[in-house]
Amino acid sequence: MTTRWPCLSLHDGVPWLALSVQPNARRTAVDGLHDGALRIRLAAPPVDGKANAALMAWLADALGCPKRAVTLVRGQTGRSKSLAIDLPEQRVVDWLDGLAAMKMTRSS
Repeated sequence: MTTRWPCLSLHDGVPWLALSVQPNARRTAVDGLHDGALRIRLAAPPVDGKANAALMAWLADALGCPKRAVTLVRGQTGRSKSLAIDLPEQRVVDWLDGLAAMKMTRSS
C-alpha cells in the first residue's frame, strides 16, 4: 500500500512513523507535519529517557495498542525520531487520516 503520508514508511512490512518531537510542551498533542515528519508537542521533559517513554506510551494509547507494539528505532537523544509500530499499516493510516479530519473540523 502506498500512503499519502510522508511521515509513514514501511521497513520489512513494519510501519515506521517519522516524528519531530518538541518536549516540555503544555500538553501532548499532534501539531501537524514538519519537514516530512509528524510534529508532536510532548508534555514531558527530555531528561533520563522520560520524554521517549512518554512519547511511546502516548502513541500506543492514541493508536489503541499495547505499549510493547511501539518501538523507538532512531533518535534516542534527538528531536527527530523514528518509531516502529507493530500494527497493520492500514490501522496507522486510518489514525493519521483521523487526525487530519479532526484538524479540518476544528479549523472550519
